Amino acid sequence: MDDLNGNGISGKQFLVVGATGELGSRIAGELSSRGAELTLSGRDQEKLGALAGRLGAQSIAADLTLPGGPAGIVDALDGQPLDGVVYAAGVVAFGALAELDDDTLDELLLTNFVGYARLLRAVLPRLEKGGQVVQISAVVADSPTAGMAAYSASKAALSAFGKAAALELRRSGVRVLDVRPPHTETGLATRPIDGQAPRLPQGKDPDAVARRIVDAMAAGERDLPSSSFD
Repeated sequence: MDDLNGNGISGKQFLVVGATGELGSRIAGELSSRGAELTLSGRDQEKLGALAGRLGAQSIAADLTLPGGPAGIVDALDGQPLDGVVYAAGVVAFGALAELDDDTLDELLLTNFVGYARLLRAVLPRLEKGGQVVQISAVVADSPTAGMAAYSASKAALSAFGKAAALELRRSGVRVLDVRPPHTETGLATRPIDGQAPRLPQGKDPDAVARRIVDAMAAGERDLPSSSFD
């Protein structure tokens, strides 16, 4: 295993998708501080440009909910090989299953799972041997939660898809790191696409969560359940 002082990170090319989110931006910053070369993608072009400028990174604005969005990110790389991909995009919704509307269900699945599946399919030819894919799921993938049925399902689908992909990619030397952090104070729960969050316990520090994820990337870990953040 690589050590945690940037070995395995410095000088490597990483694509961070969902980079304008609170956790995605912190992961990008942590990777940059350890010497990684970054390409950042997000939906908010203004925030993306500001972050890319601060980190000295390339940027690709894209909407993952569109059928061609994920492949468009890869096409915009213009042949550049990658050592790693971080999928940190995600949205959340709250409410009873009986009140779940089609638009909310579609956006949850498209952003949290389908966009990832399409991106992974498109990016595989660009990944160098020994590269890595990091997928940010959630604790609800292991512990589905009432009032969050569709969100739980979308995160469980992402987690399962990546774990199955990891078995297929062993021969090519590409590893998949499945990250299922507990509730983290990113503010995502205050920005649901539908419903209102219940009272939640104090979440984890997002800076500490981002550092733990990048430590795991550097060390070659393949699984980060919620207990890994205690």
